Amino acid sequence: MSGNALYYGDNLDILREHIANESVDLIYLDPPFNSNASYNVLFKAPDGHDSHAQMEAFEDAWHWNKSAERAFDEVMRSGNSDAAEMLRAMRSFLHDNDMMAYLAMMAVRLIELHRVLNQTGTLYLHCDPTASHYLKLLLDAIFGPVQYRNEIVWKRSNPKSLGSINFPTCTDTILRYAKGARVTFHQPYEEHDPEYVESAYKYSDEHGTYRLLPLLNPNDNRPNLTYEFLGVSRVWRWTRDRMQKAYEDGIVVQLKPGAVPQYKKYLADSKGRTVTNCWTDIPQAAGNESLGYPTQKPLALLERILETSSNEGNVVLDPFCGCGTTVHAAQKLNRQWIGIDVTHLAISLIQKRLRDAFGPISIDIHGVPRDLDGARALAAQDKYQFQWWAVSLVDAVPYGGKKKGADSGIDGFIYFKPDGKTTEKAIVSVKGGDNVDVKMIRELAQVVNRENAKMGVLISLAEPTGPMKKEAIAEGFYKTEYGEFPKVQILTVAQLFAGQRPDMPWIDPTVFKKAKAEKGAQGKLI
Repeated sequence: MSGNALYYGDNLDILREHIANESVDLIYLDPPFNSNASYNVLFKAPDGHDSHAQMEAFEDAWHWNKSAERAFDEVMRSGNSDAAEMLRAMRSFLHDNDMMAYLAMMAVRLIELHRVLNQTGTLYLHCDPTASHYLKLLLDAIFGPVQYRNEIVWKRSNPKSLGSINFPTCTDTILRYAKGARVTFHQPYEEHDPEYVESAYKYSDEHGTYRLLPLLNPNDNRPNLTYEFLGVSRVWRWTRDRMQKAYEDGIVVQLKPGAVPQYKKYLADSKGRTVTNCWTDIPQAAGNESLGYPTQKPLALLERILETSSNEGNVVLDPFCGCGTTVHAAQKLNRQWIGIDVTHLAISLIQKRLRDAFGPISIDIHGVPRDLDGARALAAQDKYQFQWWAVSLVDAVPYGGKKKGADSGIDGFIYFKPDGKTTEKAIVSVKGGDNVDVKMIRELAQVVNRENAKMGVLISLAEPTGPMKKEAIAEGFYKTEYGEFPKVQILTVAQLFAGQRPDMPWIDPTVFKKAKAEKGAQGKLI
């Protein structure tokens, strides 16, 4: 693989059709479970509106249905007998419920992820305690128990004082598995605790601050390590020649006659405190880093994972890439990357995040309409995905979903500040059918008035009729001190492809939170 790629679609299909055997160096996945409506991207607009678009996209994701049964059957036929037996045993215990559906869906995908991971590669699976023990059994079956490397506990937040019969929860679990016996691993370090430095590094000389460490070696009785040195006979850590050289260099000291010699460990030579499997030093994404996604992981978390288990130029894969933290970290650390997500909403927002952080970088986008034929195909396949994709073309906040009851007439909101201070909104309505008529303009105008919006934008796949254009003009203008703007506007998908955008006052750039710009990124967004 060369270059970076975002794929829209079911990650199982993408893995099978586009990702070659052993072509990936590192996999990080944070699959949704027990997340309610918070998977990927859930907006809260400036006026308090919630966007239900993303939660609706996953309404049937983890229920026992035909898809779950099909996934279970595929594992049975996968040729991985250990995985098949494990999943079958789980089903006999759990029966056919949401958890079992989740495990079946995950098992068939983990088999594919094992296939695409190379022999020195590592998989990190991020989960919560609800399912972590089941997922570990599946990973044991698919990767082999000997390939289990760590269960990392990440303290994601301070515990909340909630009245309960249980201890407050403040951690996630990250399961780490290797593909082969030899694996890419660079031990990470964190800064020393200042109190530890003050208490341990008590000595100093012309070379700096140091501590004294023992030179004894009680676990190795080799003859060449057993000798007398400075009047003390012991089993030493070093050979006699090395000990003598270190003593002549001033590294080995004896505090008083007869005392066991010790060696100087300079603070400047210390890499820091060794990072263990308990990560308490990385808080949740907050402040300027937070983009408003409830399940957003902090960039520092993914940077640690990538720096530990990959090298520059390696390929990093996130099959549930959501708001794009993994691909952001990979781009920042000069890794190649593949991101997969099942909604156009996520794909478009990841593009925006990367543009904000790195400028016009080169990305291959797969599965997103590039022309009218592609847009028509998406509209015919899934009208909701088409609506969310179309809304993203005008940088609107998506709204609506499959279970909203009667159609509200709202598919998105565009927020803007006509005076640079007060936030106003425009209603976006998307029509993906072949037949459009003047009634749609009248209905949009009614919604604009009902919602106390200033403007309305109709995005149409089909060409608008003459009466539609006249009706839009008849709605008049939204007047500001900066000019007059048509109150109801019609934009076709063809016009949007050509670069045309709604004619509006100054659009507020803070509605979609911007990712912090990273330094030195250049390129082209495809």
